[in-house]
Amino acid sequence: MTPRMESIEDASVWTGADLERDRSWAFELTAEHRADLDRALQDVKARGLQLAEITRENFLLPAVDETLRAILHELRDGRGFAFLRGFPTEDYALDDVEKLYWGLCTHLGTGVTQNSEAGLVHHVTDGKSRPKQGTRGVGNPGPVGLHIDLADCVVLCCVRQALDDPHSTVASAMTVYNEILRQHPEWLPRLYEGFIWTRRAEEAMGETPVSDFKVPGYSAAGGVVTCRFNGGWIKAGMDLAGEEMTDEEIAIFKFISETAAANSYTFPLHKGDLAFCNNYTVFHGRAGHEPIDDEAQKRLLLRIWMDLPNVRCFADEGLIRYGTIRYGNLGWTAADLLAGKHHTPHRCRADGVPQV
Repeated sequence: MTPRMESIEDASVWTGADLERDRSWAFELTAEHRADLDRALQDVKARGLQLAEITRENFLLPAVDETLRAILHELRDGRGFAFLRGFPTEDYALDDVEKLYWGLCTHLGTGVTQNSEAGLVHHVTDGKSRPKQGTRGVGNPGPVGLHIDLADCVVLCCVRQALDDPHSTVASAMTVYNEILRQHPEWLPRLYEGFIWTRRAEEAMGETPVSDFKVPGYSAAGGVVTCRFNGGWIKAGMDLAGEEMTDEEIAIFKFISETAAANSYTFPLHKGDLAFCNNYTVFHGRAGHEPIDDEAQKRLLLRIWMDLPNVRCFADEGLIRYGTIRYGNLGWTAADLLAGKHHTPHRCRADGVPQV
């Protein structure tokens, strides 16, 4: 793939100071919005619908529609990051909170599975409800460096924060791209060539523990640049494949990490807060927190991974959009689960890349 050698000049390029100065990425649910959510919840419960059966069409949110459209615009065409305050996590049992959360997100995109259990709502915790997740350390108390997740968009809903209040961090992957272009354009061909990724021991029988192909760290198509760079997953994949990093690769990884951190924005994530990130333009991470023994006090976030409609152009959609997520029990939609499709392997091209 040919690197784009022009800088990015749209709203996806920002620094932490920019987000602090203009907070139009932050939204809040009103009492009317919460009443709308409650009506939708009571309706699906009265009909006996399970979470996977909840859709945009049967979870109507007319009062919240304008806010949700603004969030979707921010994710696809704006900064790639949005924040929503006032979600009613304290007013319902956890099963109902999950239904509310899932129902809200159906108005933004299509949720996909995230773990070996084919879970649509992942519990980010080190508590008893943490799902099977291969070798991933999701929910551990240690700090989490800036990274992307595997689907188009990640949404995090805080149900209970740790007592020492670890803050979350986001950074623009497009700002990082511009800095690579400005300071080290000679690195772009290596990033566009791509890297193999680990599958964190969540591959199905017959699938390889690392990708059979390289996923571009950055790519360009239709006038937009797409980031698919997660240093941890890439390094782990190289280790499994017995590949040593070159001096250039070490320098690239270090530069991306440091540049993202230098331009990042840090914010608290408290109960009832939702954070949305476009994984093609935004890195996210968080500070560590002290371990908590009391199960009732353990940090608990709910996470949804979504495909977004008309999210962007891709140089190779199967490779770039789905190459990091469609294996094992990851990357299936709720409709796929209801149809039992997750009991068969994902369809792939002859080169091993997921088939669109």
